[in-house]
Amino acid sequence: MAQWQTGIVQDDSSHHIFLEFAVRGAPTALPGRALAMASVPDGAQVLAFGAGLSRSLAEVPAPEGIADFTAIEGAEGLSAPATQRDLFIWLQGERRDELFARALAWRDALIEVADLATEEHGFRFRDSRDLTGFVDGSANPKGDAKAAAACIGEGRQAGGSYVLAQRWVHNLAAFHALPISDQERVIGRTKAESIELTGDAMLPNSHVSRTDIKRGGQAVKIYRRSAPVGGVRDAGLYFLAFSADLNRFRWLLESMYGLRDPNFRDRLLSYSKPVSGSFFYAPPADAMLAAFKN
Repeated sequence: MAQWQTGIVQDDSSHHIFLEFAVRGAPTALPGRALAMASVPDGAQVLAFGAGLSRSLAEVPAPEGIADFTAIEGAEGLSAPATQRDLFIWLQGERRDELFARALAWRDALIEVADLATEEHGFRFRDSRDLTGFVDGSANPKGDAKAAAACIGEGRQAGGSYVLAQRWVHNLAAFHALPISDQERVIGRTKAESIELTGDAMLPNSHVSRTDIKRGGQAVKIYRRSAPVGGVRDAGLYFLAFSADLNRFRWLLESMYGLRDPNFRDRLLSYSKPVSGSFFYAPPADAMLAAFKN
């Protein structure tokens, strides 16, 4: 398999910057090749393209399945908005100063062709927990299974990855007002040890139940790389996930929003809501570099 962008599977960074750009026109190449090639001190970067940009870039073969994120209208009036952007740059590492310097450099390099539409700064919260206090990504694939879940395995897009990016805002006051035992039933795991609930304790509308799904008898696996973001007034999560198949994101969201079983929707949606949504394609490393000119 071609070499995927290594930042996809570089776990447990202390700091993150998520940048989403709106690109003007339909460029066949982007400025910033030196930045695309340069390593990030004590960190990594991942670059990905929306459907329209993927098709306009001359040297990057666009996968047939790439598409824009479309809004979801779910059960009980719950919804997930679409705010599709063209270019996604994710910076992660141990030095916030270097990540910020790289973000500024990307803004300046792209200023003639793109506008910065979304900027979020993420961080590791305690022992890699979400701001709800629960460990994030407990069910992530391990070892070699990471690449199988996150990256296309064969064909001319081998090593590429589909990306889902959503900014979520938590109602932490409401969630933390619940007894811990009820918080655990909302999530489907224990809070302290992150052990999956079993038996009657695992409710069909828990977050684990609504995202632990199968298609054709096979578990639907994605690779999550989310991070807490925001300030006191808008604390939440930048949900970031990678998959070898774009449809996996749709299946999971449909399950969460009660579109596959109208009797059950994810109870976590009572305490957290998305305010953005985009799909991207992160090509393998060599194809990613070919998208940029000097």
